[in-house]
Amino acid sequence: MVILALNAGSIGVAADNNITWERYDESADLAALAAHQNESMHYQLLLSKVLDKNTLWEPFVQELEAFSHEYYESLKPLILDKPISQIQRVVAEGSLSYETLATFYIYRIREIETDNTRYINAVITLNPNVLTRARMLDEQRRQGREIAPDSIFGIPVLLKDNVGASGMATTAGAVALQHNFTSNAFITDRLIKNGAIILGKANLSEWAYFFCEDCPSGYSAMGGQTLNPYGRFDFGTGGSSSGSGAGTAANFATVAVGSETSGSILSPASANSLVGLKPTTGSLSRSGVVPISSTLDTTGPITRNIADAVILFNAMAGFDENDMAMPLLSADLSLIYRTVDLNGKRLGALENFADNEFYQEALEMLSENEASIVDVIMNYERNEGFSDLLGSEMVRDLALYLEAYSAKEVEIDSIASLRKFNEMDLDLRAPYGQELVDMMDELALAPADVESLRDELQSNAKGALEYLFTEFELDVLLSINNRHANIAALANYPALTIPLGYEASGRPVGLTLIAPSFQEQALIDIGVRVEQLTQARRIPTPYQ
Repeated sequence: MVILALNAGSIGVAADNNITWERYDESADLAALAAHQNESMHYQLLLSKVLDKNTLWEPFVQELEAFSHEYYESLKPLILDKPISQIQRVVAEGSLSYETLATFYIYRIREIETDNTRYINAVITLNPNVLTRARMLDEQRRQGREIAPDSIFGIPVLLKDNVGASGMATTAGAVALQHNFTSNAFITDRLIKNGAIILGKANLSEWAYFFCEDCPSGYSAMGGQTLNPYGRFDFGTGGSSSGSGAGTAANFATVAVGSETSGSILSPASANSLVGLKPTTGSLSRSGVVPISSTLDTTGPITRNIADAVILFNAMAGFDENDMAMPLLSADLSLIYRTVDLNGKRLGALENFADNEFYQEALEMLSENEASIVDVIMNYERNEGFSDLLGSEMVRDLALYLEAYSAKEVEIDSIASLRKFNEMDLDLRAPYGQELVDMMDELALAPADVESLRDELQSNAKGALEYLFTEFELDVLLSINNRHANIAALANYPALTIPLGYEASGRPVGLTLIAPSFQEQALIDIGVRVEQLTQARRIPTPYQ
């Protein structure tokens, strides 16, 4: 037996572990799903017709050959579900290096994604330069660079594959952007400047789930159907940041970045027993992110705990003069992880969750810890014009993105050209159809009509929430999962979802906090106490 030193603080055992992925016959799995009582689980496809998963780990063959399964298992207690601060402590002690940490995740992704009983299709691509980056950061640490426990330095991050990162295509899950090798998004540059390791790109609901009417959440032509590690064929992953959610839940990376227009962070975070922070639009940059709506889009953290969400948010924050949604306060915007007393905090309790046992137990727990529970009624109905608003803005904003950021190899320049591109091979490029693309291409709203619709939708949402917060002097409003994502998005109120528990079936449930614009710190302060009191998150059993 030959012992190979991967780097300082990491020893691997040479072994024949040349694991490869082979496409399997998924018909039996699809037949079982066809009988699922939930129609949203009636998947027509599981594996991508485009992606050969072997290409994910192909750049790391030599390192993986020196990384035995025994060594991988020995590292699990140091890494699995551990917060950033604990990982940084282990690195500082010399028991782990950043290169070993990144290699662990690559090995783990390969191990799970080649297993036909456990794969979750959470990753579209891995960064071919990830280990070079990790070695450089290890060297900086060895030369005396001090790393704070709450630093993103050396921490592997998965980006939703609508976020630009050089060296990898930014596809939004679409074949039309398969060769979109573009530059870093603003938040990617911020992460790199702060020392993060960009591990790769996470799968997503194609075009951030504004693409087709009947496709399941978590499906993209590039990545296939993302599956929920808490029940691959039992529960959906939520979307559109599906791979960011499923991958983080299964410990494919330490943390992940998602994006949200209306529910796309809150939904997968709550569905995968995670913390998801949907910031106020204007808190974090969207430059270099494939858009839906410049009015509503935002990026944000998806993590396993609130402390990591704060670290990731702060590492992405910064003023982007090219993002017109950003006020000047974003120049030094940051969040603080701290424990505050709930005494005096006024939490709005919605009557429509009166029969939800998880919600009621959370209210009782918070009340016992001196929070004031205020019963409120939400008077708000979702307007039918929402899809027209998103469609009109995506027609405009996608064309602007393609002009400013897309690689020359990209063949489309508009929604109209996307529609035609997909029609040339619907079976490959849009197997569930592209009804929303067709709708967008046929929209005929004048700019003044779009502005009027946007003003009506936003004023209705803001009016409903402002009334509750003002009339009842609320600090936060409490909801479940992504149930009030739409009103929060239109009102531009930030939201934070936190693991609350699991139904008898094993389905995760999240408690979601909503606060007025740019009051993310209020969400964090109350959320920290919720997290401390519940300690609800559990690693999905097949992925321990």
